[in-house]
Amino acid sequence: MGLLDQLGQAAAGMMGGGDKNPLMQAVLGLLGQNSSVGGLSGLVQAFQKNGLGDIVNSWVSTGKNLPISAEQIQQGLGGDLLKQLASQAGLSSEAAGGQLASLLPGLIDKLTPDGKMPDTTLIEQGLNLLRGKLG
Repeated sequence: MGLLDQLGQAAAGMMGGGDKNPLMQAVLGLLGQNSSVGGLSGLVQAFQKNGLGDIVNSWVSTGKNLPISAEQIQQGLGGDLLKQLASQAGLSSEAAGGQLASLLPGLIDKLTPDGKMPDTTLIEQGLNLLRGKLG
């Protein structure tokens, strides 16, 4: 199964069968290579810099994904970025942090199926596909 197939399956499962999810939309914007954090690799680096390398590295690796709490999401993303994502999704920062704690481990795991960062062009293709399904 290719990366794009895995992305589609992951997104459908995370969205409860295809319902529009504004937080997922905001996260997809964050994962794009032109985002303020620098796409998927920038997001992973933010968690690593903020003391959560073991957790985020487990999501990228081929092993078991370590869980993350809403508080750790805020630590990894930074309060401003979490507030921005929450605002885009029409949620409180606490609610967004809780949902991201459930969403990000699986999403990043699916975006890195071989335990390494994929080519940014392939990620963009996958994100565009997901945006079309979500739109």
